[in-house]
Amino acid sequence: MQIVDLQRGVPPLVRERGLFSLAEVDRGQLDSLIRRSVEFATDPRQHEFPLRDSVVGLLFTKTSTRTRTAFSAAALRLGAQLVSYGPNDLQLATGESLEDTGRILGAMLDLLVARTAGPLDELRCLSRFGDLPVINAMAQQEHPSQAVSDLATMLAHFGVVDGLKVLYVGEGNNTAVALAHGLALYSGCELTLLTPASYGLPKDVLDVAAGRARDNKTVIRQVHSHEGLPSEIHVVYTTQWQTTGTTKADAAWREKFRPFHVDEKLLGRWPGAVFMHDLPARRGEEVSTDVLEGDRSLTWAQAAMKLSSAMAILERSAYSR
Repeated sequence: MQIVDLQRGVPPLVRERGLFSLAEVDRGQLDSLIRRSVEFATDPRQHEFPLRDSVVGLLFTKTSTRTRTAFSAAALRLGAQLVSYGPNDLQLATGESLEDTGRILGAMLDLLVARTAGPLDELRCLSRFGDLPVINAMAQQEHPSQAVSDLATMLAHFGVVDGLKVLYVGEGNNTAVALAHGLALYSGCELTLLTPASYGLPKDVLDVAAGRARDNKTVIRQVHSHEGLPSEIHVVYTTQWQTTGTTKADAAWREKFRPFHVDEKLLGRWPGAVFMHDLPARRGEEVSTDVLEGDRSLTWAQAAMKLSSAMAILERSAYSR
């Protein structure tokens, strides 16, 4: 009888792999992703099934409509088989460690797409102990796949990303963080983050993004007042005030957010600007129905781009394994 060395299949502890933060990619890598996203939006069949014979895990511990559907459909379109996990499906819910979970997932999957409300280090741990590529489909600190979709939408609409002037209105959440890190890599851009006081991007994150931006002659600034906003804006962007999976300690927080509502009056300050929203939207809170459904809204094209961007991210992960 032949003796099988079972230990041979146990991977060593290695450096994590995957897409965790846009602060860790360079201009060429990001540009390749958003251009490929636009190509897939034009023709989703432009590939050779790079995930054929692969098994992709989807771990979503928080609610998701667009991101979960996009990565599920994208993996299937690229030829993969799927294993999906909800918030209580893994033994993590009963106390098993991330390290042990990573080892098991790495032994059985080829790639993991994960959304949690926890810190990014959780995803890095799963990757490192499983020797497994992990894609951050939203963590506490950042939502990088959203920014890939956002920038691809801008590229499809304007033909360029360089030189765009973007006004982000609302909470400095994980979507805003990813947008800042992404725009920082392009030249001649301006990102103005109009956030309620004490609800902006963390200083360390803002400093990193602004520092990278300066190298590209791009400006990233955060303000807490409508006074002195730029005279030229190409994109007005907002998100829901209550980020998925989070709560706010201040019971009166909505009063602080009301001045950051995007309506036709605000959008009217820049007649040539388009509107973007990452959804889900709460009409009457962060945005008016007239703006969301208006002819200047790219919101629905932006949402559709999530599938194309998921395909681009998964394809890159397949070829970089």
